[in-house]
Amino acid sequence: MSPSFERFKQTFGMRLFGWLKIPLLASVRPSVVELSESRCVVRVPLRRWTKNHLGSMYFGALAIGADCAGGLLAMDQIKRSDQPVSLVFKTFQATFLKRPESDVYFICEDGAAIRDQVGRALASEERITEPMRIQAAVKLPDGAFEPVAEFVLELSLKRRG
Repeated sequence: MSPSFERFKQTFGMRLFGWLKIPLLASVRPSVVELSESRCVVRVPLRRWTKNHLGSMYFGALAIGADCAGGLLAMDQIKRSDQPVSLVFKTFQATFLKRPESDVYFICEDGAAIRDQVGRALASEERITEPMRIQAAVKLPDGAFEPVAEFVLELSLKRRG
C-alpha cells in the first residue's frame, strides 16, 4: 500500500471518529501527515473555522490539534497491543510561543513511552497516568518547522474488562 493511501486512510479514520464521537474535532479538519510506532504529526489548516479575531489560529483549535496528535498516537499503540484499554486525558497545559498565522503541525514523538504505558496499564488493575508532550509548529518557506506552542497532556490509561 502506498504511503499516501495509508495517510488518506488514517485521516479518514480520524475524521470519521470525530464525526461519530467528537464532532468538534472534525470541525477543524485535521489531517494525518505521519503516523508511525514512535511519532505522529497532524496538520490543522488555518481557515475561517480555526482563526481568531487576529487572523491567527484560535487557541481552541490548537487544543484540538494537540488532542488529535497525542490521542491518535495513543490509540495506535492501544490498537497494536490488541487489548481493550480506555483512554482519557487528565490534564492539559499549554505554552503559547508565537502567533500561528498559517497551517499548524502538531508533533508528538512519545510513541515508545506510550507503548510502555499501555503495557503497564494492561498489567495492572489501576489507571496509569503519564505526561505526553506535543509541539505545535508552522512550516517555514525553507521546509523547516518553527515552534508556536508546546503542550503537556496527561494521558490516563486503564485496562477494560
